[in-house]
Order: sequence, then structure tokens, then C-alpha cells
Amino acid sequence: MNEQSVGKIRAGEIPSMPPAQGLPATPMARQIIEHGTLRTKMDATPTPRKVMGAIGLLVFLAVNAAIAYVVIDGRLDGRWYDIRDLGVGVGELREWLSDEGAPAWVEYWATGIIGGVGILSVLGGWLLIGSWVERRVIALFQIRRGPNRHGPFGLLQPLADAIKLIQKEVLVPRGADRFLYFLPPVLIFIPAMLGWGPVPWAKNMAYVDINVGLLYTVAISSLAVIAVFIAGWSSNNHYALLGAMRTVAMMICYEIPVSLALLTVVLLTGSLQLSEIVAWQASHNVWLIFIVPFAAFTYLFSSTAEINRTPNDIAEAESEIVAGFHTEYSGMKAGLFLAVEMGNALLIGALMATFFMGGYTLFGLEEWVPGYLILLGKTTAMYLVFVWLRATLPRFRLDQLMGYAWKFLIPLAILQVFVVAIEASIFARWDVPGVVSLTLFAVVNLAITAALVRGWAQAIGYSPKGGAGAMPLLATVTGGLKAAERMRAAG
Repeated sequence: MNEQSVGKIRAGEIPSMPPAQGLPATPMARQIIEHGTLRTKMDATPTPRKVMGAIGLLVFLAVNAAIAYVVIDGRLDGRWYDIRDLGVGVGELREWLSDEGAPAWVEYWATGIIGGVGILSVLGGWLLIGSWVERRVIALFQIRRGPNRHGPFGLLQPLADAIKLIQKEVLVPRGADRFLYFLPPVLIFIPAMLGWGPVPWAKNMAYVDINVGLLYTVAISSLAVIAVFIAGWSSNNHYALLGAMRTVAMMICYEIPVSLALLTVVLLTGSLQLSEIVAWQASHNVWLIFIVPFAAFTYLFSSTAEINRTPNDIAEAESEIVAGFHTEYSGMKAGLFLAVEMGNALLIGALMATFFMGGYTLFGLEEWVPGYLILLGKTTAMYLVFVWLRATLPRFRLDQLMGYAWKFLIPLAILQVFVVAIEASIFARWDVPGVVSLTLFAVVNLAITAALVRGWAQAIGYSPKGGAGAMPLLATVTGGLKAAERMRAAG
């Protein structure tokens, strides 16, 4: 190719070049020569698929327009088929059974089974798709594709993983307590399911709307450590026992900041009932995450330690203790331990949304959009935050994790409870609009948090290094930057 052709190519003009003698021009070469660009069948969407996509979009918009018209018209208000609050239909079912003279236990079991099946459907559906979502999102962070082989976009990868785990041989260590060894994969699911009980999905959609729902969630979340300890102890393996003991140590130290963070929620809202906490945020048109940001951070960070998520997955630090408390578990039993981690992360996301982000409410939008969809959206957003942390942060050392709880989180959480108690007393007695006092509290709490975090970090001896860090010796002496500087000076 001569210089004139090269110049035309750089200018964006593709010269017409005859094919080489004896070799016919390929379709790809003809497209390059004639059009100056390469268009393959994979780049263009087939026309039938475009038509079907357009029809599907029109049907979707028409259905949503019809639903919006019915909702605005008020025809669904208070009806059993009101899809915005499925609890209304369950309540009418209970009343119908009572009018028909059914025994009380029939009403109890009928409504209980419906609610339980609903919660298990959401949890089970997420466990099926959650691993695919997590792996795909982490792949985006790490600039790779993730699962893309089994099924469209790799959607059948979780099914393939489950089949693989089911086919694997289940091994029992020699000297293990067989009865206790087989219990933990089942026991560890119990807290993950029971924790959803008091979570309000809509105004009338709470499985057990008890007046001590917050204490219930704290107590239930502490049960998982029992199953973890049994798994480590019954395996007759020192590494597994060490991983289990790490979980116990984390649970002891991080239960305290979790309780203190939730205590600030109780002080402000004046209730332990989760539905009342959501209603308080809705009535004041505010999220508690803006009023007590340090409490929200404390609860989120401490929860990652309780459910063994990055950066606090010390119990499963494979670089130190093989695979933690489930080292000796194989096949589907090991898969259950991995699955419950996603279930716990989803539960923590729902509780985080309930306590600090308004739950199923969204500044009046819940009157038109089903509240459970709003809650699922917030829960999914929090789950993506967990995935984000997993994809970006390294794992803490055990001493760092414990020291951060005892030396930093717990003292500041105690001070925060003291400040919020004063604010709650002022809020109850100050005769001003709530938006004024709550805005003032938010500003004050943010300023106090910034000052306390910086001051306490310096008090316990933490001082970030200023200026540029030291460059590696090989990059500054034998090559790298020095070589580049020499070349620039010489040129």
C-alpha cells in the first residue's frame, strides 16, 4: 500500500482496492471496500424481533395505562382484588371464613400459609437468580462478562450450578458427630426465613405485625451463629472450628453497635413496631438515614459482619483458614451455606430499607404503586450495595475488625444514642413544624458525626499519611518513571 492510500485511510476514505490475483473478494472484504465499515448479521437486530419488541412495548404501556386509570378512578380502594395491598384480600378471606362458621384454627392456618408461601416465593426466587445477578454485577466491576454460557445471557447458570452440587458426593469427616454435622445446613435457613416475619410489605401486608418487631429481628438474627458454631464443632476439623469461633467473636462484638443503632430509631419514632416506624417516616416525609446517618452506617457495616459479607467475611477467609466453618461440607450442603448468605443479604437490605429508608412508602407514591414493589426496589438497591462492597473492598484482618467495633463503633454509637435521646425529648416538646426540627436535627447530627469521627480517630491514634506515597524502588531507580524522564529529557 503506497503513501497515498495510507493518507486516504487516515482521512477516513477507504480506497477501492481490487482483490488479489487468484483470490476472490470475500463478503467481508466487499463490505469494507464498498461501505467503509463492517456490518455483520450479529450487529443488526432482525426485523421480526424489532416488530415483536415494539408490539410488546405497546401492550405493556396499554396495560399500565389501564391500571393507572382504574387506580385514579378509585375503583380498587378497599377491594379484595386491590393489587396495591394484598393484605386486604387476606383480611377479607379471614372475615369470610369467620362468617361461614369456620374454626379459629382454620382462619389462622389459611392466612398463615398464604403469607408464608408469599415470603418463601420471594426468597426462593431471589436465591435462584441472586447468584447470577451478583456474578454479573461483579463482572461489570471487574470488566469481564460473567456467566454467559448456559441459557440466554447465562440465566440458566444457577440451575447448572445446583445440578452440579447435587451430583457431588457428600463426604462425612472421620470422627465427626454425624447428627450435629447434618443439622447446620438446615438450621441456618431458619433465621433467614423467620426474620421476614415483622417486615411490612404494605400497610396491611406484615406476616406478624407484633409491637416488639425490632427486638424480634435482633433476636432472630442472633440465632444463625448457633448453626455456624455447630457446623464448625461437629466437623472435627481445627480450621472449621477456628472459623466458627471467629463468627462467635464477631457476633459478640457487632451485636452491640447493631442494638445501639436501632435504639436511635426507637428513640425518634417512639415504637418498636416496624409498621409504626415506617408510618412515622411516611407521616413526616423523611427517611431516618438523613436524620441519623451514623446509625444507618453502623447498622449496615455491622450487619455485613453478622452475615459474613465482604469486607467482614473473616469466618470464611480462605487465605487463612481454608473455607471457614464449612470447610468439611461438600455437595449441596456446602451450596446451602452459600445460598443462605444471599438470603441474609436480602433480608438485611429489607430491614435497612424499613428502618432507615421509609420501607414500602415513597413520599406518597405508594398510593399508586404497590408498596411491596417499592420495598423490593429499595431492597434490591441495598443488595447491590453489598455487591459493590464485595467487588471493591479487600477483606479486613481479624484484629482490624474487632478493634474497629470495640474502639470506634461502640463508643461513637453510645454518644449518638445520648445525642438522639436529647433530640427526641426536644422533638416531643418543641411546638414547631416537624420539618423545621427534623431538618435542624439532620444538620446537627451530620456535623456532630463528622466532628466525632475525625476527633475520635485521632484520639485512638489514627492519622492518615499526607502527601504522595513512596514509589517502589525499581520504578524510581532502574526504570519506569526514571527511564521515562530520561527519554523525555533526551527527546
